[in-house]
Amino acid sequence: MFLTLRAEFEDALADALTEAGYPATDLGIEQPPVDRDAVLASNVAFRLASQVGEPPAAVAEEIAAAFPLADCSYVGRVETAGPYLNAHPSERYFAETLLAAGDPDYGRRPDRETSVVVEHTSANPTGPVHVGRARNPIIGDAVARVLAYAGYEVDRHYYVNDAGRQMAVFTWAYETFDEAELPEPERDKPDYELVRYYRRGTTFLEEGPEEAVEAAEAEIQSLMQGLEEGEQAAYDRVAAVADSVLEGMRQTLGRLPAEFDEFVRETRFMRDGSTDELAAQLEDTEYAVYQNDAWQLDFDEWGIDKNLVFLRSDGTSLYTTRDIAHHEWKFETYDRAVTVLGEDHKLQADQLRATLDLLGRDVDRLENVVYSYVTLPEGGMSTREGTGVDLDDLLDEAVSRAREEVETRLDDRTRGELTDADVERIARQVGIGAVRFDIVAKQPTKAITFEWERALDFEAQSAPYVQYAHARACGIIEQAESEPAPEAADPAALTSEATRELLSTLARFPAVVETAAETLRPHKVATYARECADAFNRFYRERRVLEADGEVYAARLALVLAARRTLANALDAVGVAAPESM
Repeated sequence: MFLTLRAEFEDALADALTEAGYPATDLGIEQPPVDRDAVLASNVAFRLASQVGEPPAAVAEEIAAAFPLADCSYVGRVETAGPYLNAHPSERYFAETLLAAGDPDYGRRPDRETSVVVEHTSANPTGPVHVGRARNPIIGDAVARVLAYAGYEVDRHYYVNDAGRQMAVFTWAYETFDEAELPEPERDKPDYELVRYYRRGTTFLEEGPEEAVEAAEAEIQSLMQGLEEGEQAAYDRVAAVADSVLEGMRQTLGRLPAEFDEFVRETRFMRDGSTDELAAQLEDTEYAVYQNDAWQLDFDEWGIDKNLVFLRSDGTSLYTTRDIAHHEWKFETYDRAVTVLGEDHKLQADQLRATLDLLGRDVDRLENVVYSYVTLPEGGMSTREGTGVDLDDLLDEAVSRAREEVETRLDDRTRGELTDADVERIARQVGIGAVRFDIVAKQPTKAITFEWERALDFEAQSAPYVQYAHARACGIIEQAESEPAPEAADPAALTSEATRELLSTLARFPAVVETAAETLRPHKVATYARECADAFNRFYRERRVLEADGEVYAARLALVLAARRTLANALDAVGVAAPESM
């Protein structure tokens, strides 16, 4: 409803400006800086006042007098507040919001018939996912979810670096060392089991006897050459290691949850010939230069002072070359391509964009979400010597702390109603939800120090705070004497400030989804979820639902249902579970 009201306000304001003799451009529509009952405001009088030499408040009054209110269905009235024109919703706006928000799919936008590929995480398959990189799958999955809510057809991809030196070293180490030489794995998962070989191999290459290291390097180089030349045996050897590690990583990421539609392999673009074709095409461009025994691209025209090496002197390609071929494939397959990147990959992203531009591609179809990394406070978690903190460690700790918090909040009644399995489910939903929400709720470019007290605070604006509001709404509906019926409820019975504020908040959800998708900023949905929980909690404190009668009871119960579904969908849009009991 908010989107419809906004469009109506824009059209009517343009008509009012024309009627008053002003140009109907730059309408200056924003959130009301004053008057909390209004849902939209215009600051256009500021701009016009300087042009006509009148006080802004007087210009605002003139425009308000010309406002065609009779032609509006959702704008109930327009009032001035100094230089601002404030739009207040009509009864129809509230009525249709109550009905719309009661739909299980509320917030989902119509199909745009536009395909988007979201590439995220894409960590090298050399071991378990580290907590420092946890922001990538969390933001990436949230971006994909928000885009899907906004009506896009979304595929989630993990780009697998299975052709670089690291994987060749890993494969050589796996084939060389005996398990008896290795320490016990830290977890019974394939990524933890195999990473022992990689660590043993890298240590050997750094510290082993010179002659043995030279022999190992020759084997590693031979394997890399085999990949470059398309040898099936080389691919099979690397795949045996990469697939096992990826399976363990997939299990970890599934706990968030962050799932993928496809694991796109780097070697795919070597085997199908597209990397060789691309390299030949780049050699023929005016930006190609041969320097330091390698073919490079000069990006001075794009303001990038570091050349991109795309072909070695021996004719072998690099990761960047194959990634360009990968993005050429994306452009052929999808309408838009979104990549979630750590801040240390910004130069690489700029070079990729410049290369696609010089090839004549529409680089506006390529969008990046760049994020800073997550750190833990001093003493925040124990670490295993030499391995740091893995994402599995963080999630285990989150569930454990959430379980303790949930159990301290159980009274005699709820303790009797919940089984051990219920407590474990809630602890998992709350704990992992707390990690995910705390990370996604921040703007991606801001560095994060993850703090347990903030993330698991049921009283602050955290995931548990929003989840508890949803569970509270579920509890009210469960105790109700009848099923909520939004289509039969009379919104005119919702007259209090708290109920109208909640309705106004619910009405904004589809617009928040659209803005978050347009800007690729899922934290806007997280912010909205907290605001929605705030509005619901104020309503809950001030207006008892189950103690009301007649039309008031039916309307308030329908409003609880609308809040429940909006909260559930807002949480779902950022990948956080919405427990029905807590």
